[in-house]
Parts: sequence; structure tokens; C-alpha cells
Amino acid sequence: MLDGLRQFIADVVSPHGNRAFDDAGYRLAATALLIHVISLDGEPSAAEKRKLHSLIESHFGLDRGAADQLIASATLVEGEAVDLYHFTSVIMREVDEPGRIRIVEMMWELVYADGQVSEFEDNVVWRAADLLAVSSRDRIELKHRVAAARQPSES
Repeated sequence: MLDGLRQFIADVVSPHGNRAFDDAGYRLAATALLIHVISLDGEPSAAEKRKLHSLIESHFGLDRGAADQLIASATLVEGEAVDLYHFTSVIMREVDEPGRIRIVEMMWELVYADGQVSEFEDNVVWRAADLLAVSSRDRIELKHRVAAARQPSES
């Protein structure tokens, strides 16, 4: 038992021993962040759920079953988190700037998936982008790009 405790402490303290922040950890954190966005205004709509699946499958190169598993795991993690930093800190350690910008773009795509942008959604993307070190200029440009891309399909 004591050896188990020592190993646990070593795993927690060792910067190389922590496996929670590998590629799967980054995927889980990013997916949980995306789930947080679509859950802000209550139960996610069918359009938001379809968009989430599409983004997860294409961005991470997953099939439908693997995407379902990732989304289920991320939903549990998101429900237990107390703040955005829980997810963004993992992403910051594992993802380069273009990858973080793409995550913010994915957030905007989800915000616009149901055709309505709430003040809460806008604020969460702003806070997450700030924690992901994505500039205000990039965040606003992404918002306008996603909104503009959505317009023709709505007409």
C-alpha cells in the first residue's frame, strides 16, 4: 500500500509522469470546452449536437463511434469542472497557436450553429480565447468570418 502511495505521489509530482495531458487529454479538454459552449443556454439543440459531432469527427479524424465516446467522456468532465481554466490550461500546454485559434473558431461555429448568439456564449468565447492566448483581433475576426460564412446558407 505504501508503494502505491509513493508511486501516486511520484506520478503527480513528476512532470514526465503525468499522462493526463497527452493527446487524448487535449482532445478531451477541447471537446469539454466545446460542450460547455453549447450547454450555456440550456439543453443543446439538435443543430448544435450535429455541428459538435461534425467538428469533433473532422478536427480529430475520428469515426462516429470514437466521436460519441469522446463526447460522452467530455460531457462528464465538463459537468464536474468549476471553471474554463481546467480545460484551457491543458490546451495551452499541448496545442500550438494555430491549433488554439482553430479551437476558438470551432467555438464560434458552435455558437452560430443554432442561429442565435447569446450574450453568455459571446462572453464564454471571449474568456476562453483570452485564456488560450488568442488575441482579441483574432477572436473578433474569427467571429465575423464564421458569421459571414453562415449568412448565405440562411438566406
